[in-house]
This record gives sequence, C-alpha cells and structure tokens, in this order.
Amino acid sequence: MAHTKLDKVTKVFTEDDGGEIVAVDEVSIDIDDGEFLVLVGPSGCGKSTTLRMVAGLESITSGTISLDDRTINDVPAKDRDIAMVFQSYALYPHMTVRENMSFGLEESTDMPDEEIRERVEETASMMGIENLLDRKPGELSGGQQQRVALGRSIVRDPSVFLMDEPLSNLDAKLRAEMRTELQQLQSELGTTTIYVTHDQTEAMTMGDRIAILNDGVLQQIATPLECYHQPNNLFVAGFMGEPAMNFIDVRRDGERLVTGDGALEYSLDEATLADLGEVTDLVLGVRPEDIEVVARSGSPADHEFEASVTVVEPKGNENNVYLDMNGIDLIAAVPGLRSIETGSTVRIRIPEAAIHLFDRTNGTALHNRRLDEELTADSPV
Repeated sequence: MAHTKLDKVTKVFTEDDGGEIVAVDEVSIDIDDGEFLVLVGPSGCGKSTTLRMVAGLESITSGTISLDDRTINDVPAKDRDIAMVFQSYALYPHMTVRENMSFGLEESTDMPDEEIRERVEETASMMGIENLLDRKPGELSGGQQQRVALGRSIVRDPSVFLMDEPLSNLDAKLRAEMRTELQQLQSELGTTTIYVTHDQTEAMTMGDRIAILNDGVLQQIATPLECYHQPNNLFVAGFMGEPAMNFIDVRRDGERLVTGDGALEYSLDEATLADLGEVTDLVLGVRPEDIEVVARSGSPADHEFEASVTVVEPKGNENNVYLDMNGIDLIAAVPGLRSIETGSTVRIRIPEAAIHLFDRTNGTALHNRRLDEELTADSPV
C-alpha cells in the first residue's frame, strides 16, 4: 500500500510537424493509502495517459509523481512496485495460467520456486481460477482471462494497482458481476488502486472518489455522490448521469428565470437568488429523475408546466419519458409501473430544491440542488 500523489503532472506530445498536443494539463491528485480512485472521462480526455505516467510507461513532461515520500518520475517501471492490469489483459498466449501468473515473480525477484508456486496457487484460489492453472489463455473465456490478469498482478503484492478499463471487453452481465468482485477484492487487499474507465456506472459504483477529466484538465475530484449532486461545472453535470441532466438556457429577470422566447418562467426564492450574485446569463439544470409528473387538475401551480409526450422508453424499473415543453426538450425518468402514453399531454413539476444553475459564460456551478433533505449514511431509515 502507498500514498500516491500527482503534483501538476503534465504530458505534452510533439507531432511530426512540430506542433504540440497537451494530453494532460497540470493534474494534481492526492490519493490516500488504500483508496480506490476512479479516473473517468470521455475518450481522449487523458485518463489512460495519466495512468501510464504513474506506471512509468509514459514519460512526464513536467510535474512530479510520488509514492509515499519517494519521487518516481525517473524510476524505471519495473522498480516502482506498481502492478497494472490492461484492457487487453496482455496474457502470454503460449504460457499456461500458472506460468503467466508466475512470470513476473520469476523475472523480478529472487523468490524461491516453491514460494512462488504457493503464492500463485493461493491467489488462484482467491480468484476462483485454481482449476484453470494448467490451461492456456486461448482456452479461457473473457471473464476467466480477466481474472488471470488480475491474479497476475495480485501475486506481486504491489503498493499500487493500476487498472486500465479492465472490464470493457466483457458483456454487460459479467461486467456487473466483476464490478462487485473487484470492489470486494480491493477492500480485502487494502491496496491503493487507480482505476480508469469511461463508464460512469463503474465510476459511481466502484470508487471511493472520482476524478473527472476533460481535454486533459481535471474538472472535479470528489465522492461519487458529490460529483453527481454537486457538480463543479456544466461538463461534470452533463457527463455524470444516464440519461444526462436536462439543460435550459435562461436569463435572470428579477426574481425569475426566463427563456428568450418566453417559453419558460421560473420563480426563485431568496436563498437561490443569493447564490447567483450578479450573473444573469444562466443555464438551468435538472436531472430526469427530479422531474415529477403530477395530476392535471386546475391551473398549474408554481414550478408546474404543461408538456407533450414525444417518446416513451420502457426500461422495466423506470421509463424515460421524452417531453416537449413549449419547444424545450426534456427527459423525465418515472417509475416503470407508471403508464404514460406517447402523444399525451402531461403536467410536470420541476422542484426548486432539485435544480442546478450554472454561469452560461464559463460553465461554473453557481447553485446545486439542496441535499439537506437527502438521506445520509447516518440518517435513520
């Protein structure tokens, strides 16, 4: 186990024509000993490059990476006490599972053969692959190969695990199973882990904290629920969540938010207004699950609006309902047993306690949904 720290780490690639591409731009992350940190972001955001710099597979343009109190910028990959699991698993096809798992110990340590054998068999038993030790990778399923790749890293007993999208080649059901297994395994081993993924479900369910990258820049690092409910900016708000957060361009007019075409008027209380300062050009955000479909009786109350249903996507436990509210496209997520017909007109409520407001000019979050009424880990159920 090791306390791992990235301090203003930057990676610049030089193109053939002499131009420069900044893949990672002054990323600083402090990872606690034993923490499970997930690096997440869209393709090309710099997350795998960051992981490769920690591993020693990619040089650093500037900044420092340290394990405990040791700077490892110039330490060869083999001497960093780090184990990496690749997306492709990178197993030697001509070797058996036993030989694949033993190879790193045989090449990098002077551990006796008997001790290596015992460690490999013990790890194989932990991973549930003890009956596969004499098979070769070509005889294994994707899930079995993934377990072998993990086991090969575990036998080394490293200070840090690095995992680069290790579940992306598995089918959806097996991915879900392996997510749980990986979490349990990391908890049992207590090894500092940095896990790269583009899958926000993996990020939300697996990480102690999430570091969200975009275009090489760190956007936010926080717990999964903080990133989801209290995003730093428009990018984080839109990236986290499926379906994505609904966004509406609005302008502040006194105590109301209005759209340019008058399709929406939304009143704000004093606490929300205080968060906005002098900013008038805003983006209103609301997550699909926070849009309520309410009974249509009498005139719409405050924060209630009429909308037509354009598409309904049944998902079993919930339905995604696509809405047209005076020319504004919205998605609401409603319980799966709720019957809503395409083409019907419904009334929706957008509670003020659930809205987010962003500066339209720079994307900064000015106001996030209120969490004082949410259940916390210590709240009675």
